[in-house]
Order: sequence, then C-alpha cells, then structure tokens
Amino acid sequence: MSDTSKTLLPEGLRDLLPPEAAVEAEVIHTLTQSFGANGYALVKPPLAEFEDTLLAGVGQVLRDRIFRMPDPVSHRSLGFRADVTTQVARIATTRLASQPRPLRLMYAGQVLRVRGDQLEPERQFTQAGIELIGAETGAADAEVILATTEALEAVGVKNLTVDLALPTLVPAILKGHGVDANDRLRTALAHKDVAELKAAGGAAGELLCALVAASGEFATARERIGKLNLPADAKAEWDALSAVGDAVRAAAPNLGLTVDAVESRGFEYHTGITFSIFAKGIQREIGRGGRYRLQHSEDRFEHATGATLVVDNLLSAVPAAKELKRLWVPSDTPRATVRKWQADGWTLVAGLKAGETAANEARRLDCTHYLERGEAVQVRN
Repeated sequence: MSDTSKTLLPEGLRDLLPPEAAVEAEVIHTLTQSFGANGYALVKPPLAEFEDTLLAGVGQVLRDRIFRMPDPVSHRSLGFRADVTTQVARIATTRLASQPRPLRLMYAGQVLRVRGDQLEPERQFTQAGIELIGAETGAADAEVILATTEALEAVGVKNLTVDLALPTLVPAILKGHGVDANDRLRTALAHKDVAELKAAGGAAGELLCALVAASGEFATARERIGKLNLPADAKAEWDALSAVGDAVRAAAPNLGLTVDAVESRGFEYHTGITFSIFAKGIQREIGRGGRYRLQHSEDRFEHATGATLVVDNLLSAVPAAKELKRLWVPSDTPRATVRKWQADGWTLVAGLKAGETAANEARRLDCTHYLERGEAVQVRN
C-alpha cells in the first residue's frame, strides 16, 4: 500500500512532470535566444542572499514576501529571492558598475515567495526577463517592450496585448491641483469608481474621471487624453508615454496596445512608464515591466527599465510540443548505431536485458517505433 503523504506538497508548490518540464526548458531556451539576439547578456544570481543585501534598494518592497533562514556558516540571516529583478539591480550597481552603459542583462530562474497573490497564486514559479540599465530615453522603454513581445512571439504565443500605464501621472495631477492622496481616493482609483472619484478627488476629481473614461485602445486614449487640461508636470509625463506608444506602434503595428491611465497596483518601485502583457485565452497577465531607478549611493542613481515574464503563466499559450520519434532498441545494439539514429533526430530508449520482446517493450515504454533488422518499425496499438 503506497504512502500518499509522500505525494503531498506545501500549498503553492508543485512538481512539473513530463512533457511539461521539457516544454518549459525549451521555452526558456527560446526566450533567452531571442533576448540575446537583441544584445542582452545572461546573468545567474544565487537563489539565496544575505537578507539585508537582498532587500536593499528596489528590493525593499519585497520585505514581506521572502523566506528567511539563518546561515549556519556566517550566522547572518539569509533570504530566498522572491524576484530576480532586484538581484540584477545589485549586480549592475556592484559587480558590473564599471561596465559601459547602457547595460543590457537577461535572466531566467526560479523564485520563491512566502505566499501567493491574486496575480500569481503560486509560491514558486519561473521568471525570465531583461533589464536595460543606464538609459533615460523613451527609446529604452520601447526597446524593452518590443524585445519582450518579440521573444514571446518566438515561443509561439499569439494575440499579444501590451497595456501601458503611468503610476506617476495621478500623483502629478493631484500635486498640480493641491490635492493630497488618501485611502478613500486610492480605493476609488483602484476600482475605477467614477462617482467616488468625483467625491474624493476634490479639485482633481473631474480630471481623474476623464482619465478613467479615456483609457482603452492606445490611439483613442492618446487623442482623448491629449485634449485634457493636464498640469504641466502631468502633461510632460503623458507626452513621454505617448512617445513610447508611438514608437511601439510604428515598430509593431499588429501588436495590441492599450492604455490604463490611472493604474498603479503592482508597480511599487517604478518611477515612470510601466506595462503589462496579456495573451488571448490567458486570464492572468504573462509579464510586466517598466521604468525604475537604481541607487548606487545616497547621492548617485541611474535610470533603468525592464520586463519580467512569468513562464508558468504563458505555458498554456505555447503550441503543443511535437511528438518525439521514440525508438526502442535492443540491449545489444552497438553504441555507434544508437548515435547514428540520434543524429537523425530520434530519441533512443535502450533495452537493459537480453531477450526482451521488441514490440511489447516499445509499447510499454511509450515508444513510437522499435528497431528490427536495422529498420524502424512503427508500434501498433
């Protein structure tokens, strides 16, 4: 009698079995190839770091999400990464601080979180992404969006939509109208509650409602918001987003492009244009990114923009893997023969003892063919 308790895993953790594990590996390989073709170099940070290092700079927002444990060697507290972006930021400002800018880095790896959230209920999942560090222009934002969507298309994800946002826009509007942000206003913005925005937004209420109404398809939103009487700082922010949207639209006219002018949730450390990526048929976003600042010291920082893909979320949108040609061969098959069939694209499954019945063993081990007199014979059900 089997012990079913051995199959149980903690909530939010799971095994990835064949063939899904192979599909994930192939997806990551294709993503990094595509990123690499755009000049991004691979880095591989450790799974765990000293807690104070892991939570420095942009990592501060992850304080409540990381697993901690004492390090028996150093006797300091370790933290397991809940996001790879913060580690790339550390590498860029320390080990690669002297490298020429802009610095293009990419990564792929597992992350672990204390608990999931609405966007990512899993506690362990795979991230892959890019960071473009040391560039302040809108061209950098456009490059990251295009490089990320092109990588997704390379793995076969279709019908992509990029939703642009600007977490700094609403604060600039509130400041221009002398309105202080409060919990009531934040809740109204999060729910896009127009009636509540009018009541809680004070002098900025009507303008905030207009932003909610104007959000949607990029070209339409660009036209509508461009006509609004935005405070000077807010107008500068919006013009920057418009320029990035125009660059993306010109380079990828078939890419879905929308704007949510009041969205800011989930972009805790971002300081400029942000975006979320969706694919038709997948309810959850498959990636997100945006602009932020890397702190070198108290008086020195640099601009960066990046994107992170949740590989687990996009696997359902990847075309099904082609069926492998699996050939069963007897145990006494010469290795040179095995290598020849492998070179021709076959997956070889070798018998391990003499006298096995080829057809039966091939069928039992899910092979499509078996070797008989030097020929591949198809297995019949």
